[in-house]
Amino acid sequence: MKKQKTTAETKSEIPAALPDRVLIIAETGSAHNGDLSKALELVDAAAESGADCLKTQIIFADEIIHPDTGYVPLPGGSTPLFDVFRSLEQGKDFFLKMKERAEEKGLLFCASPFGTRSLALMREIGCGIIKIASPELNHFPLIREAAEGDELMLLSSGVSTLGDIEKALLISGIDRTILLHCITSYPAPEIEYNVKLIRNLHAVLGVPVGISDHSTNPLIVPSIATYYGAVAIEKHFTLSKEGKGLDDPIALVPETFRQMTDAVREVENLMPKPEDAYTSLCEKFGKDLVEEVSGDGVKHLAPSEEANYTTTNRSIHAARKLKRGEVLGPDNMIILRTEKVLRPGLGPEYYDMLIGKKVKRGVGNGQGIIWDDLF
Repeated sequence: MKKQKTTAETKSEIPAALPDRVLIIAETGSAHNGDLSKALELVDAAAESGADCLKTQIIFADEIIHPDTGYVPLPGGSTPLFDVFRSLEQGKDFFLKMKERAEEKGLLFCASPFGTRSLALMREIGCGIIKIASPELNHFPLIREAAEGDELMLLSSGVSTLGDIEKALLISGIDRTILLHCITSYPAPEIEYNVKLIRNLHAVLGVPVGISDHSTNPLIVPSIATYYGAVAIEKHFTLSKEGKGLDDPIALVPETFRQMTDAVREVENLMPKPEDAYTSLCEKFGKDLVEEVSGDGVKHLAPSEEANYTTTNRSIHAARKLKRGEVLGPDNMIILRTEKVLRPGLGPEYYDMLIGKKVKRGVGNGQGIIWDDLF
């Protein structure tokens, strides 16, 4: 077999504040359902399951989607997502207690902001790691503001092109950014993960690369990602797959999360002899499946996420109903995820250009603002 490049050959140095090994992130997301006692239980369980980092999401519904977004298909079924996001909104004390418990347990603490208000709350509690979720990879104003601080930034790259990633990295900078290869599909098929991209994205972009895994198998993608030089692995984490968290149906429970962390450490320990690591993977999963999950290493939208491009990621929307002749500005346009019901708008890169422009026709409340509305 032709020798593949090893972790040591491809993995750039990760920031000194992180452990000198694959960083395993337990993404608790909305699994707490706004219950602090459950949130703290999730922290404890993540620590016992081998995680290095506890991640949560700081949600304010109106920073993410419009109230008229409607029902969104999610792992748990069709969901009135704006209402669910509203129910998950919490204040500073909630997240500060999560952070304090995580640090007591020896975990790093990370959170995803979705707008400037949630980013400000993160900084109030002293969160040192910012995770920009895949739909926000093109939320350039948010990334720009996040980059003004000194936090480590994780950029997730689901439902994106190579050009999208390059634009985000130009703003975040590569000196304290880790890129997470991802597929924005719930669940994501293991065979579409194209894990070889970890090595290739690092070679092309010069940034440390890990993986955010939405597949249901607890072992195969994280194990192969470790072989290809991942510096970080993120998996959704819950106490029960029957919980009410938005991602609970695809999340790992503590027992299977521990199996994943053990599998990652096993591959990591074999990496001084990469041929032994590759042999072990083939013995465990079968060579054909290992090669299929590895993919061709070329960046493209995975089949399972293609339909989400321009709807899951951000675009410019009317914050309220706009009348013909109305002048655009921060009071009447907003950068949101579109989802399935509303019309996608222009990309966030045009936001500053649109300020001061007049709409030539009416635009419905929440609809995306497009060129035809202006000319």
